[in-house]
Amino acid sequence: MTSVEIFYAKMVCRFSTDKRIAIWRKLVSLLKNDFTLVNALNRLQMTESHGGAKPNEPFAICMREWEKNLEKGLSFAEATRGWIPTEETLLLTSSNMSSLIVALENVGRIVVATKRISRAVFSAIAYPLLLFVLVLGIIVMVGIYLVPPLAEIAGDNMVWTGGASSLIWLSSWVGKYWKFMAFVLVVVIGLIWLSLPVWSGRLRATFDKLPPWSIYKIRVSVGWMMSLAAMVSAGVSIPDAMRVIADNANKYLRDILDRTLRHIANGDNLGNALQNTGMDFPNQELIGDLSVYSDMNDFDENLSHISNEYLEDSVRRIESVSDALNTVGILLISGVIAWVVLGTFQMQDQITAFLS
Repeated sequence: MTSVEIFYAKMVCRFSTDKRIAIWRKLVSLLKNDFTLVNALNRLQMTESHGGAKPNEPFAICMREWEKNLEKGLSFAEATRGWIPTEETLLLTSSNMSSLIVALENVGRIVVATKRISRAVFSAIAYPLLLFVLVLGIIVMVGIYLVPPLAEIAGDNMVWTGGASSLIWLSSWVGKYWKFMAFVLVVVIGLIWLSLPVWSGRLRATFDKLPPWSIYKIRVSVGWMMSLAAMVSAGVSIPDAMRVIADNANKYLRDILDRTLRHIANGDNLGNALQNTGMDFPNQELIGDLSVYSDMNDFDENLSHISNEYLEDSVRRIESVSDALNTVGILLISGVIAWVVLGTFQMQDQITAFLS
């Protein structure tokens, strides 16, 4: 195999979420049937390579390389590092995880949950953004191609009134600044996108109440809750699990977890620590639940139950935000179209009256 084939196999493995979930499930099934990990990977490698007929299939390469790494004495987490997303790696790296089967089941469950949230986030952002761009496109097209020919017919002595006047102003403004407007729009969208994983602090907590930051907070908090519940259920203490997640998190989440860990070190339980950060993460209802359950027996089971409920609630919440944004977008584009049509009719009437 060439380095290019290995690199391609890594990329396919990292981005083929459905296929990766299937691999985790097959591994769990084989391990439960008393296969060793090496033998399980060898069996999967034979399946992915169609009995050896296609040895350079991406996932056949994955299985073969993981098997080689295990034979070198690496752990499964080390053997798969770089081949799978970081979020999945961290669930396999905790030294307190006594069962690889449990870890793989947790990985599969979290990947499915993350995929659901990602799908909900995409639907919440894509359509409203499309409507917004469509509104701007209508404004630019009207200002450049519709209004100027009508204004030229009337001549410079025409005095416009009402909606016609606003279209004339729009045409003049768009003709001068539409390139600048497009540049500003691209820059603003780019800055917002870049701010999502890196902007942290008190001011960010305020913006987290508004889309798209609020949607991003929900997505990140669901991933954090699911990972935390999986690690705690596998025997990892809350502070240790929080540190592992923080070490592998982006700046936004790491800042919140570091603040939380400082309060935990001072004796607060998880819920109270989150409350005392003042970051409203994940939300007040969940913080209240964690404050109650943190001091109860069987917290690991309660945490898994809470995280699953939070996933379902988050999907519904994102869908509600999506519906609201879609409604606003549809009303906006309808209003712009109505304004353009009315203004165009008024221009035609005023031109007819002026020329007659």
